[in-house]
Amino acid sequence: MAQYSRLEVAAVMEDIGMVPLFFHSDVELGKKVLKACYDGGARLLEFTSRGDFAFEVFGELNKYAIRELPGMILGVGSVTDAAAASLYMQLGANFIVTPVLREDIAVVCNRRKVLWSPGCGTLGEIARAEELGCEIVKLFPGDIYGPQFVKGIKGPQPWTSIMPTGGVSPDEENLKGWFNAGVTCVGMGSKLISKEILANKDFDKLQQMVKETLGLIKRLKK
Repeated sequence: MAQYSRLEVAAVMEDIGMVPLFFHSDVELGKKVLKACYDGGARLLEFTSRGDFAFEVFGELNKYAIRELPGMILGVGSVTDAAAASLYMQLGANFIVTPVLREDIAVVCNRRKVLWSPGCGTLGEIARAEELGCEIVKLFPGDIYGPQFVKGIKGPQPWTSIMPTGGVSPDEENLKGWFNAGVTCVGMGSKLISKEILANKDFDKLQQMVKETLGLIKRLKK
C-alpha cells in the first residue's frame, strides 16, 4: 500500500515543484536513475507504465526506494483504467497519473486516499476532476496548451493546482513561463532523463541536471 497520503504527496509536489517521468524495462538501470534523481534533490518520480511487465519493474523499483531512498515518493503514470490503478496501488504506488479523465480511476484512488492526477485539456474537465476530489490536475499535452492556458484557468479558478506534462524543459525561459503562469509543479520526462543519458549511463550528469533544475525552480517560485 501507499506510504504517503494524497495530501502528503500534494504537499511535496508543491514544495519541490518537479516530478521526473521515466520508464525503462531494465530494473538495475531504473535503480540508478532513481538514485541519481534522489541525490540531485528530487523526492518524487513518476514511473510511466508503457511497456510489457511494467508493473513488475515498478514493484522492484518501489521496494528499492523504500529500502534505500528514504523520502522518495514513487507513483505511476500512463494509467488508463481502474484495474491497472488498483494493481499499482497494491504494489505501493503513492500517486496515479492518467492521460485522460477517468472517473473509475478516481473512485479506486479516493477509496485508498491515494493522489490521482488526470490529464485534462478543458476547463470543464478540470472542474469535473476537482469535483471528483482531484488535488492537482495534469495539463496534457502541455506543449499544445502552453502557459497562457494556465493563466486563463487561474483567472476564474485561482484555487486550481496544475501540473503541465509535455512541453516542459529544464531551461530557464521555459520554466519561467510555466511558473509565472501559476503552475504548482511540472512533469518532465525526456528533456530531463534523455535517451543520451540512458544510453551513456551518465548518471552523474543526470544528478547534476536534476540539482540545477530544482534550484532554478526554487528561485522562480519565490
